[in-house]
Amino acid sequence: MTAVRITQLDGKLPNLALMRLAAFHRVRGDEVVFTRSPHRGMFEPQYSTVYASAIFKFSAGRIAKLRAEFPDAIVGGTGSDSRATVGPLIGSSVGLDYSLYPDFDASIGFTQRGCRLSCKFCVVPQKEGKPRAESTVAAIWRGEPWPKHLHLLDNDFFGGPDWEQRIEEIRAGGFKVSFTQGINVRLVTPAVARALAGIEYRDDGFTRRRLYTAWDNLKDEEVFFRGVDTLEAAGVPPTHLMAYMLIGFDKRETWERIWHRFNRMVARGIRPYPMVFDHQRRDLKRFQRWVVTGLYRAVPFEDYDASIKTARRPDIGTMDMFAEAAA
Repeated sequence: MTAVRITQLDGKLPNLALMRLAAFHRVRGDEVVFTRSPHRGMFEPQYSTVYASAIFKFSAGRIAKLRAEFPDAIVGGTGSDSRATVGPLIGSSVGLDYSLYPDFDASIGFTQRGCRLSCKFCVVPQKEGKPRAESTVAAIWRGEPWPKHLHLLDNDFFGGPDWEQRIEEIRAGGFKVSFTQGINVRLVTPAVARALAGIEYRDDGFTRRRLYTAWDNLKDEEVFFRGVDTLEAAGVPPTHLMAYMLIGFDKRETWERIWHRFNRMVARGIRPYPMVFDHQRRDLKRFQRWVVTGLYRAVPFEDYDASIKTARRPDIGTMDMFAEAAA
């Protein structure tokens, strides 16, 4: 029996690629050591293979630390400089090892892969191509006694060719679903809005009604709110929406434009979540923290002291919306 190291360098949600690797090696009889640390522990064994995944670019430092400890490590994920995927390493006929995450009782997976769009800041089109069907709801759910809670990692659920069948499976099966990667409100049609209104969508903790979406460019203002209006007409109120707003990506962006997007969403009852692209911008990081903590409802931005630690609001949700935990 040989030992392999499975390393999750970032991300809140379970990592599907690492779960597949762990399942593959356990079937072979290998010892699987799962960790989130890039450092070698004092009593760690010698490994035949070391795997690691990073989904965020800001994890570069952790990747460097891991490589210093394990020079031959196989590192993948959108946060790395590698395009390595799990498929060529282990094939496709392997399950998921949920034992890596004993406190996680939901089921997680993709019903489709790919995306209809080609956003400049997104790697999905390059990695996954055009939308295609991936799996059914029945295949993703772990079955009894696990709750009927689905974390769907689809980057473009309603761009998939079989989304209507998947919606019917969710509705008929009585599933609660968290569209963790979000829905594209710009592409919401009356049919999509009715479908969403007819199922139990939830936040990533399955405690509140929540749909995640994004408004990244000021030029999309009209089409964004057209989608919000379409959802509201079908019975999905704006208060159920959390919108990630990309800031610090467009070099022409001004504070006036940032405030315009923010204020318009707040006025409609939408919860904004700033996503800072340029992590060197301390002013943007300060704005992000002010919003994410919910202090924008009580403290003017000019009076906000970012050095005072404040807990994130429990209903804010996950930072993994743009995470790629794919195989």
